[in-house]
Amino acid sequence: MAASNSSSALSSTFYLTRIPGYEEYHPWISIPFCFLYLVGITGNCVILHIVRTDSRLHEPMYYFLAMLSLTDMGMSLTPMISLFRVLWSISREIPFSVCVVQMFVIHTFSFTESSVLLAMALDRYVAICHPLRYATILTPKLIAKIGIAALLRSAVLIIPLLARLAFFPFCHSHVLSHSYCLHQDMIHLACADIRFNVIYGLVLITMLWGMDALGILVSYIFILHSVLRITSQEGRLKALNTCASHICAVLILYVPMIGLSIVHRFAKHSSPLIHIFMAHIYLLVPPVLNPIIYSVKTKQIRQGILHLISAQKIGTL
Repeated sequence: MAASNSSSALSSTFYLTRIPGYEEYHPWISIPFCFLYLVGITGNCVILHIVRTDSRLHEPMYYFLAMLSLTDMGMSLTPMISLFRVLWSISREIPFSVCVVQMFVIHTFSFTESSVLLAMALDRYVAICHPLRYATILTPKLIAKIGIAALLRSAVLIIPLLARLAFFPFCHSHVLSHSYCLHQDMIHLACADIRFNVIYGLVLITMLWGMDALGILVSYIFILHSVLRITSQEGRLKALNTCASHICAVLILYVPMIGLSIVHRFAKHSSPLIHIFMAHIYLLVPPVLNPIIYSVKTKQIRQGILHLISAQKIGTL
C-alpha cells in the first residue's frame, strides 16, 4: 500500500506494518496474540488485587511487585490495540500525534520498568543484608517516592527526544516496520539530520537502562557476598530462592530489549518477520511471564491466588 508523502510531521499519517506474506491468516494469527494479552492482563490484575486486599502482602517486596504489574500493563496496552487494529483489518493508518503519544507511553513505561527492577534488587539487598532494619528502611512513604521518581524520571527525559520529531520532514516512505510506533523506527523515515536523536537516544539508554542494570548487578554482588557468609546450606538456598523470581524478571525484560536494539541497529536489512517477532516478544513476554513466575516461585502470592479462587467457589455455592 503506497503511503502519501508529506513535509509536515504534525499533519503526517503513518502506516503500520502487517505480518508480510500472511495477510490472509491475520484473523487466525490474532487469536494467540489475544490469548497472550488476556493472560497478561488477567495475571497482573490478579497480582494487584491480591496485594491490595491481603494484609499479609502489605510489605515492600509486594508493593514493588504491584508496581511491576502496573508498568507491564502500561507498556503493552497501546501497542496491543494497534496490533489488533492491523490484524483485524480495521485500519493501518495512525496519525503522527497518536504515534508520538504511543511512543511516549511505550518508552516511558519501558524505562520505568527497568527502574522498578532496580528498586526490587535494592529491596532484596536490604532484606538479605540488613533484615533487622528492613521495615524501617523501606517504609511505605519511601516506596511511594521511589515509584513516583521512577515514573517522572522516565517521562521527563523522553520528552526532548519525541519533541524534535515534530520538526522533522517525512518526505519518503511513511510505512513503519512494526504494528506500533517506536522512536528508533520513525527517525529512519525522516529527511533530516537525526544525529541529535541518535546520540541522545544512546545516552538515554546508557543512563537509564545501563545505570539500572549496573545497580542491579552491584546489588547482587553484595547479596551474594552476604549469602556466602551464611553457614548452613539450607539458609543459603532459602536466601537465594527469594531472588529467583526477580532475576527471571530482569532477564525477561533485558534480553528481548537488547535483542530488539541489536536488530534495529545491526540488522536493518534482515527479514521483516525478524523485526516483527522481536518487537512483539519485547512487549508481550514481560506482562505474560512475570505474573506466572511470581505466582509459581512466591509462596505468599500462590496462597493469595488459592484463597481468591476458594472464596469465589464459596460465593457461587
